[in-house]
Parts: sequence; structure tokens; C-alpha cells
Amino acid sequence: MRTRTREPRPAQPARKIGSPEPTVAAIVRAQTGAAWSRARDLCTEGRVTVDGQRCLDPASRVSPGAVVVVDERAPKLRSGALPESAIVFLDRDVVVVDKPVGMLSIAYEPGDKDTLLDCTRSLLRRMGGRGFRPELGVVHRLDKETSGLMVFARTMDAKRILDIQFRAHDIERVYHAIAHGEVAAQRVETHLITDRGDGLRGSYGHFRRPRGGVPLEAKRSVTHVRPIAPLAGATLVECRLETGRQHQIRIHMSELGHPLVGERVYIRDYTGRKIESVRPMLHARVLGFDHPRTGQRMSFEREAPDDFRAMIESLRVP
Repeated sequence: MRTRTREPRPAQPARKIGSPEPTVAAIVRAQTGAAWSRARDLCTEGRVTVDGQRCLDPASRVSPGAVVVVDERAPKLRSGALPESAIVFLDRDVVVVDKPVGMLSIAYEPGDKDTLLDCTRSLLRRMGGRGFRPELGVVHRLDKETSGLMVFARTMDAKRILDIQFRAHDIERVYHAIAHGEVAAQRVETHLITDRGDGLRGSYGHFRRPRGGVPLEAKRSVTHVRPIAPLAGATLVECRLETGRQHQIRIHMSELGHPLVGERVYIRDYTGRKIESVRPMLHARVLGFDHPRTGQRMSFEREAPDDFRAMIESLRVP
């Protein structure tokens, strides 16, 4: 395989990559020395080509003999658009959207653009015609690298009622994940804190021996874990949230000794063989709630994206 890198880094000599065929992100990382997140961003920003064609999918496999070029000075590609197929459900009260990998749910810092919130507004504006001004209320979030279902409120009443359901943990949220090792069915209940003692979010008493009672700021967190299929060195699991805290599934699975494939943060204590992935393998598959106006129970389901399914196939036990 021959690979080249344009300025600001000098080109690297061509070298052979062994089987199985590497991902684009793996090649970018090997040639630039960038972190996984940066290697992935270079792809999604349109700064990587394979045989002269822009490659936006960092998880795509590169065939032997292909030429990969990384141009860190190339103009950043900004699509700012969602396909209409991303809209799972739409009425005057709510919109359910299938969030792609690599897109922020909402802006976290000034200058964050092309978020799912922005792109959904733009799509609804295109669908609604000239003069249509969609207003969307945020009631929950997904991590940037997590794919799957999210709901936005389209009225103040809908936002208020959905907020109540989320606070009462009446929302159905089922995730599929690929976790290291052989995972058993279990119910995990801990109290999550922002600093477990080493600067990371985690469960109170997991990293350090607890002193006194549970802190007031700790949040009760419950995850129901069920194995779906054994894989080579991993398990495809279902994680059903009873509560929904930031990074809850990633933290709980890591503390069980089964960090997600692709985990970069909550994996310090894991000593087993790590399976390479450009992102944590986590997909929000099922979302259910009571419709804020009619009260009817609604449930939606979307398959995992291509990179998730490709990872399953690559680890499939014969």
C-alpha cells in the first residue's frame, strides 16, 4: 500500500499494511501521528482522499494498492445538511431524528456549527417551504460519536411534557453496544459523580474507597445489560437505561470490566486485548415516549449504521 501526506507534515514512504484491510482512520493515524479523534475528523472534514476521491467515512476499509492522501490544509467540508430519511417521525409537536456518527447534538462551545439541532432546523425549513421558521426544544442529548434516535420538541408545551417524562425516567431508551470480553446479563446501579478521584466521571466508591455517605451531588444511575451475541473477544449487548446520565453506559460497562470497543476515556483499568475502532461502538436503537399532546405511547427503532454493523461482522464467531 502506498500512502502520502501533504504539508504541514512531509509525505511518508509507502508501506505494506497487513490483513485485515485497515480503515482509512487507521492509515491517517499511522501516517500523521494524530490521535484517533483527530484522524477521524480529518476524514469527516473532507481532508482525506483515497485514489483521488474524497473519503468521508473513517471506518471504510482500504484495499491493497490504494493511495491515501491527507491534506491538513484543505478547506473543511461543511455539509450542514441531513437527508430527509433521517426524519423518523414528524408532526406539529415533535420530531424524531436518526443522528449520524460524528455530529454534535447541540452546540457546546461558541462556534460549534452543523449540529444535529442546526441541521434538523435546516431540513424542516426546506421541507416546510419559504418563510417556515421551525423552533425546536432540546430535551436530551447523545454524544458526538454515538449514533441513533433523538427527539426534539416543536412547541413549548411539548418540551415541558417531555422534560417531565425524562425527569421521571418514563422514556424508553435501548442501546446496542459492542463491549470487550464475555458480558453476562446484569443490573448495574451506582451513583455517578463528576470526579471519581482521578479526574474522570465515574461511580462513587469504584475508584476510591468511599468515605461517609453518598455525596449529595451524586446521581443514581441504573443500566440493565443483556448479552445479544458472542463475538471474537467481545459481546454484542443491549443496554436498557432506567436513568439517563452523561456517559452512563460507557462508565458502567467500563467499571464492569467490559469497556466499549473504541472507548478512549473510560478504559484506563482495562488490561485485556483492545479491539481497534475509531469511535465507541454505541447506538441508540430504540426510543419510546408518551406523545406530549395525545398521550399515546410511541416507540421508534433504527438499525445501527454501517460502521457498527461492519464491526460486528469483523468479529463474528465462525
